[in-house]
Amino acid sequence: MKKLILLAIIGLGIVSCTTQKNTRKMTQLPKDWKHTTNIYEVNIRQYTQEGTFKAFAKEMPRLKSMGIQTLWLMPITPIAQQNKKGSLGSPYAAADYTSINPEFGTLQDFKDLVNEAHRLGFTIIIDWVANHTGWDHVWTKTHPEFYLKDPDGKFHIASGMDDIIELDYKNQEMRLAMIDAMKFWVQETNIDGFRCDLASWVEVDFWQQARPEVEKVKPLFWLGEFDELESPEYGKVFDASYSWKWMHKSADYYKKNEPLQELKDLLVQYSNIGDASMRAWFTSNHDENSWNGTEYEKYAVIAKPMAVFSATWNGIPLLYSGQELPNMKRLEFFEKDVIKWTNTYQVADFYKTLLELKSSNPALRGGDPNVTTYFLNTTANDKILAYIRKNGNDEVLVVLNMSKEPVSFSIEDQQLSGTFKNVFEKNRRNFDEGKDFNFKVSDYAVFEK
Repeated sequence: MKKLILLAIIGLGIVSCTTQKNTRKMTQLPKDWKHTTNIYEVNIRQYTQEGTFKAFAKEMPRLKSMGIQTLWLMPITPIAQQNKKGSLGSPYAAADYTSINPEFGTLQDFKDLVNEAHRLGFTIIIDWVANHTGWDHVWTKTHPEFYLKDPDGKFHIASGMDDIIELDYKNQEMRLAMIDAMKFWVQETNIDGFRCDLASWVEVDFWQQARPEVEKVKPLFWLGEFDELESPEYGKVFDASYSWKWMHKSADYYKKNEPLQELKDLLVQYSNIGDASMRAWFTSNHDENSWNGTEYEKYAVIAKPMAVFSATWNGIPLLYSGQELPNMKRLEFFEKDVIKWTNTYQVADFYKTLLELKSSNPALRGGDPNVTTYFLNTTANDKILAYIRKNGNDEVLVVLNMSKEPVSFSIEDQQLSGTFKNVFEKNRRNFDEGKDFNFKVSDYAVFEK
């Protein structure tokens, strides 16, 4: 198999690659820290029995010690009651863009949470749902002209979701009101950015208009829910986007026994986008967990290798509430369904090792054209995903058993040479003396030079 080289193309806001520490000052701009960050999605409702900001704040020191850097909070706005789903409704059906869901606490409680997060060294972003609102959002009464209407004059229901109605982005006054609402949270609570729900359902020129306006308050980090392979124009606005095609393709790979080469081909497509934007890689999130199953339902024996991939490929690792346990159940979306926490956090050290390596090793910087990523040729290319990432003298080697069986194999590639340390087992290995591996099912290995 011919060695495949993935080259970065364009850089955005690149900073020095010499910073090795797993800390950063809150005065740094997103263009500085976004290359080394990770994101942890917080489901406030299901995180604790209380389901409040105050209760979650007690968990933040634990997450900090696990290596988490950016907290993403699912929508914090009040939930519309008309046509709501279940007894509690969807957080993505807002009733007001500039108020707090009383289920979670008060505006002051949220400010306190942001301040404490910043004190601990986190950055914090909130979910922003710009495409639609709930049926009894305040705008339906004060500005019904802000909404799309059906021929009969009724509000237009969002595709496949009858608890929400769509906004009309041809209405310039609505756009300005939306931008003002986003500014409110930056000005009043000092958040560090937004995760934009269904970003590609909203006209791209709105985001082109909104980002510079909102950033008049301060520079922010923008994560968009879209796949840049399908919506390339959105990638020019957002710092990072989803990798939906990868997530679906990797699930099909495992469940339908599709060829591993097809996953590699897809990664080449993502690489060809370049480094002006980044991808967020994940094995679970709120949608996937509730509707399609946990990462163990989707990936079974390759769940951990897939998690290693998400933390070491070019981009940003994204985790969901409870993955550090691991959480083995689907969480209800419209009802109270608390994560069954224990005191063991069996996967926390696994993630800590990966996240600290991601943030400290220059070879794992996301969206940096100084980093090159190479697929490595092995004697089991149909079962093993092996790659090396390089940035100057820094190198990280990743080897993953992506099959459902034990595999004995060798790496046959001149790109791999010299002595590396296994970041999990702590031992050193000189690959000039041999490149043989004997992997059990679910095995993975990560080395740094």
